[in-house]
Amino acid sequence: MTLQQEIVGNAMQMAVVNLQPGQTVYCEAGKFLFKTTNVTMETRLSGPSGNGGQQGQGGGGGMGGLLRQAMGTAMQVGQRMLAGESLAFQYFTSQGGQGTVGFAGVLPGEMRALELDGTRAWFAEKDAFVAAESTVEFGIAFAGGRTGMSGGEGFILEKFTGYGTVIIAGAGNFIDLNPADFGGRIEVDTGCVVAFEEGIQYGVQRVGGLNRQGIMNAVFGGEGLSLATLEGNGRVILQSLTIESLANALKKAQGGDKQGPTGGLFSTHAG
Repeated sequence: MTLQQEIVGNAMQMAVVNLQPGQTVYCEAGKFLFKTTNVTMETRLSGPSGNGGQQGQGGGGGMGGLLRQAMGTAMQVGQRMLAGESLAFQYFTSQGGQGTVGFAGVLPGEMRALELDGTRAWFAEKDAFVAAESTVEFGIAFAGGRTGMSGGEGFILEKFTGYGTVIIAGAGNFIDLNPADFGGRIEVDTGCVVAFEEGIQYGVQRVGGLNRQGIMNAVFGGEGLSLATLEGNGRVILQSLTIESLANALKKAQGGDKQGPTGGLFSTHAG
């Protein structure tokens, strides 16, 4: 059953989802806006199992099934805690007719509905997830130690598998690119990556070498020491505003900017 949704608004978009009777959509805690009265809301620690969001199916009966279910939930919660994600999901199901639910991201910017057909996963930056059909499975992916340590947001990614609609959000405006249209590889500020399809190779490279120009790029160029690299043939979504630049702009407006004229390596990071 296709999720009927409409993304509305400009600077701060929202997704309005129309649910058919019995249809379920889930969101990360904190992304819910409103619902009609015939839509029930339930908060769970576990993510969907790909069977329509129902828990405990196919896990076997008795204490063994309950134990496996509890261990699976604990692993999911542990992964999300490690990733700094919300520990709980909110599930919305329409009862006795069509229902409507509204969702939004947490930053001024765009939203995008991605359609999964079961053949290709999607990866997104941490906190990009807003809501999805219960047939879409939410997971955590690790980009690798060296990549993550140097790439910041690239270390921990959200992973979406299964089939159905998943809604993501980012900051500023979105642009869709395919590295194959640019010689097979693009280099991006690490904070600009929103999401990409499975098959795209994500990595991080140093900005220049350990020479005069490399040091100038890192210290005065505003990009720090690393750039994200995206290679392959597939869809990539980038955002025009990074969380770090937004945080620095707010600090500057409040008179607390400590970035100074150099930016880059010596910039003040939020948090």
